[in-house]
Amino acid sequence: MLHCGSYTLALDRPLVMGIVNLTPDSFSGDGLANDIERAVEHAWRQIEAGADILDLGAESSRPGAIPTAVDEELRRLLPVLDALAGCGVPLSVDTCKPEVMRASLAGGASMINDIRALTMPGALAAVAASDCAVCLMHMQGTPLTMQQQPSYGNVVAEVRRFLQARAEAAIAAGIRPERLVLDPGFGFGKTLAHNLELLRHCAQLSPAGMPILAGISRKSMLGMLTGQAVDQRLAASLSAALLAAQRGARILRVHDVAETVAALTVWHAVEGCAENAAELR
Repeated sequence: MLHCGSYTLALDRPLVMGIVNLTPDSFSGDGLANDIERAVEHAWRQIEAGADILDLGAESSRPGAIPTAVDEELRRLLPVLDALAGCGVPLSVDTCKPEVMRASLAGGASMINDIRALTMPGALAAVAASDCAVCLMHMQGTPLTMQQQPSYGNVVAEVRRFLQARAEAAIAAGIRPERLVLDPGFGFGKTLAHNLELLRHCAQLSPAGMPILAGISRKSMLGMLTGQAVDQRLAASLSAALLAAQRGARILRVHDVAETVAALTVWHAVEGCAENAAELR
């Protein structure tokens, strides 16, 4: 179970986290900065399509991105967060800034999704006293520099050690283990080979069985494999989501909610049939 503010989410199946991108420079071309009405409509479409969680992000973290000022991030984020209050699913906010974390939690967010894994000064304290869920992500470098020369001796072991250390720091700060989610950070300071190795060994990345979040949707690793542009990567994104789920990921962060839900529905049906058949033998 994942404790996520006033929500308690079962993890007996992979959950679908829909992306609501509030930036003007999204790598995926779906940024909705400065258009509150369209952003809210997009969020409701994702809920209707079966999203279990919505992830609102108002600062770009694409490779080469320049940090956004706190005031600008809040200007993009808070009106949408307010408009979605009471929408029926947990609202996650994708931010690394303690000031934005505090404002988001005061505005009704149930989860903080931090690409810097609460390493910014004051970030641990900003969430520790709340009851929100927290996603801790691995990143080598910063968005501005992370894809310049990623290097690891053993990417699986190093990412796992980092996630374990950040989970331990969070628990020491008063964040209960059942509030924690871990993200290996596909595309954040990794080559294609690193990303594929992490996907192969997804189940090994979580210390103490904490849920893994996989965010692979539309990413450049899929373009490298298929030669497809961002807006053509639906099939590759669905394949990656299913592979992550099969390898133990419990939350799938995606752009295409309806299609991902449909793919998971078929997978669940087949897995259920296999279990029933085993019981009959």
